[in-house]
Amino acid sequence: MDQELARRWLATAVSEARAGLAEGGIPIGAALYGADGRVLGRGHNRRVQDGDPSAHAETAAFRAAGRQRSYRGTTMVTTLSPCWYCSGLVRQFGISRVVVGEAETFRGGHGWLAEHGVEVVVLDDPRCASLMREFIGKNPALWHEDIGGG
Repeated sequence: MDQELARRWLATAVSEARAGLAEGGIPIGAALYGADGRVLGRGHNRRVQDGDPSAHAETAAFRAAGRQRSYRGTTMVTTLSPCWYCSGLVRQFGISRVVVGEAETFRGGHGWLAEHGVEVVVLDDPRCASLMREFIGKNPALWHEDIGGG
């Protein structure tokens, strides 16, 4: 995938992550793009806001996209390496590509996805990493709860 396009699409997910943080939530954002480059859905982690442990950014973007005839050719863009739950969503529905903003603060299932034929692009975006590092520093208990370690 073209890195410039991946970075443009990542900006949508970063905007969502910032919106989640402004709401008092965990700053993880995502967007699902169609094969034609159109945004199908976007969202952010809402675990805290909704009291719903399944309200991850990728699932929010997926739900916002609504039912699709096929997910072949779609790209899930996320500010953070997807957890196992969200990685399973990608595999279950045949999403073709995942663009990861950063995998430094959390190394989720993107390696497993790549092993199973999903194209994975890790951008190592410093904005995404610093956003998460700052959040984790201020909210370690909430972070560990979110990643299933708490």
